[in-house]
Amino acid sequence: MQPTLFSDSPSSRPPTLGGLIMLIGFVLMGSVISTLLLFGLIALLNGYDLTEAQARLTTLATNPSAIKNGWYSLMALQAVNHIGTFLLPALLYWSVIERRSWPQFSTRPLGAVAGLSIAAFVVVAFMPFDGLIIEWNQSIHLPQMLAPLEQWMRDKETDLAGVTKFLTTFDTPVRLVLAIFVIAVIPAIGEEVLFRGILQRNLIIWTRNPHVGIWLAAVLFSAIHVQFLGFVPRMLLGALFGYLYLWSGNIWVPILAHFVNNGFTVLMVYLYQRRVTTVDVESTESVPVLGAVVSLILTVAMLVYFRKENTTKADS
Repeated sequence: MQPTLFSDSPSSRPPTLGGLIMLIGFVLMGSVISTLLLFGLIALLNGYDLTEAQARLTTLATNPSAIKNGWYSLMALQAVNHIGTFLLPALLYWSVIERRSWPQFSTRPLGAVAGLSIAAFVVVAFMPFDGLIIEWNQSIHLPQMLAPLEQWMRDKETDLAGVTKFLTTFDTPVRLVLAIFVIAVIPAIGEEVLFRGILQRNLIIWTRNPHVGIWLAAVLFSAIHVQFLGFVPRMLLGALFGYLYLWSGNIWVPILAHFVNNGFTVLMVYLYQRRVTTVDVESTESVPVLGAVVSLILTVAMLVYFRKENTTKADS
């Protein structure tokens, strides 16, 4: 027996198709409102008219280095957009549509989860194998008839890579702390609440199969990032977070794993830029096959142990 993800109260409502449509509506509405909020703030703080504010916001999203204090502005854009698109819509749906509270995301106290540290270590152990999958995913080519689509996808990835490179340039410890908060803390909470706490849970209920629910949620998790050349590795990460949630019964476990994945990467990038380490975690070229195999074996071993320990604890 494994921990259940379903905690009900007399006032709770079951998930429905109508509720799912409402959730999608909340997400879209949150994305629009957060963008309009930033649009208004830019206009207000800088004395711009609407046309100038729109131009600045477009430049910030595509060429932030051309704007004074562009790094901080882009970080603010990322934070507001993420909270408005993921976290707030998810919490609104959870409280208003299903009438549930935060504790109902978990059916087991965090202190009762066995091997909690494994949730952190397993993500780091998984990185070399995931790096090999990233390299493979980037080498995939679509059929010739879809060549224009593939070129568009690769152009988008190149544009995004440039913005990401700018965003992950940390020349001070203050920038590092802000980056960890925006890139690791906020996404870990927002994305796990939406994709694992709500979507995965509801998909498991509807399909009556935890594995189907986990992988469907992982596919959606990867798709919403709109990074096609990294679709498979992000999907695998989503599934990893999903199984940690299923077996632990506590939403803070996948949040921790997600935070470690993003935060460890940010920290290693900073250390590489400061020449403290020679390991470039952003490089996906020539990942040793042997290292990837060892990575996969360690990951599977830790997951098996984590599942066994928490299954045993749930049965006792």
